[in-house]
Amino acid sequence: MVGFTEHKEELDALGIRVVAASVDPIDKAKEVAAETNFPIGYGVTREDADKLGSWWEERRQIIQPSEFVLKGDNSIVNSSYSDGPLVRLQPSEVIGMVNHLDKMAAQK
Repeated sequence: MVGFTEHKEELDALGIRVVAASVDPIDKAKEVAAETNFPIGYGVTREDADKLGSWWEERRQIIQPSEFVLKGDNSIVNSSYSDGPLVRLQPSEVIGMVNHLDKMAAQK
């Protein structure tokens, strides 16, 4: 998440907004949010994970990483589901994807 904070100017220039959510209670989410420059939701439940189609880990009672890139109309352009910290979307990939989509839209 810190990587997205480090790319704030590039993301802002493209109109990209970042949000995150966690199973953490509000006090812990505030600690994490203090290290970023975007909102962090809290209290994600198994029901929330099910709505997203995400994997809920019973042992630790957590939602595994679920990432979405949405267009302005809130339709999903890209989604990524992980069962751990590897192979998660990176800011440079999101920036590249949005630049590509903008270029394709301009060619229509």
